[in-house]
Amino acid sequence: MIQFDSAAFVAPTPNAEVQVLRPISLTLNEQRVALIGANGSGKSSLARMVNGLVEPTSGAVRISLPSNSASTVKGSPANTVSSEQQLDTVRDGAAVRRLVGFVFTDPSAQLVMPTVLEDVALSLRKTHPNKTERNTAARAVLAEYGLDHLAERSVHTLSGGQKQMLALASVLATRPAILVADEPTTLLDLKNSALISTMLLALPQQVIIATHDLELAAKCERVVVIDSGRVACDSHDSRCGGDVDAAIAWYRASVTA
Repeated sequence: MIQFDSAAFVAPTPNAEVQVLRPISLTLNEQRVALIGANGSGKSSLARMVNGLVEPTSGAVRISLPSNSASTVKGSPANTVSSEQQLDTVRDGAAVRRLVGFVFTDPSAQLVMPTVLEDVALSLRKTHPNKTERNTAARAVLAEYGLDHLAERSVHTLSGGQKQMLALASVLATRPAILVADEPTTLLDLKNSALISTMLLALPQQVIIATHDLELAAKCERVVVIDSGRVACDSHDSRCGGDVDAAIAWYRASVTA
């Protein structure tokens, strides 16, 4: 479960402070949650708050896990956190980042090693200190996501879809309990966008997706519309129609008004 408790974010700039997110209170416990909104609405900042990439300047963001999370995600470190324990993204930042994986819009921002195998192995350096065992585990991860044939390839020779799949695999290799994806299909063609969307929707983790892809959003269990740093519409709220389709319709109407 992800809880935003009057969480706000003010970003400093050379000339003045900018209120990126106004105080937001939300509890997200659905398996698939889409955050939608226009560019600059604050949805990516809200997504980044979940694993502490963005820290609230007021209020708090807390992570707690359902009692079945350890069994739901194979190999997850979730069993180190009880269902009653809440982790604060500021106070418990390191622990939060072990439990919450993050995938960027541009996979090149997180693919740092020369080859595909080395990139996944880098994610496993703490859980597999022995290099031979680490490489074996990395190959198993690549096979799990259909990337084993690319193990020795330079990451710079991969297609956009392959890079995004590798970025996902590298994050999922650590078995996080929650995955946050920030516009994961924006830079992809239609085929690869569908491939990544299908993968995200099939994961056992709780997945939070900041996206412009309304088709992907429509397949989520909850849709939250962010506008001008506020929650403008929430499919969980009967005042906004009470379902995913109504929230997306509200957003469509707001951008065409």
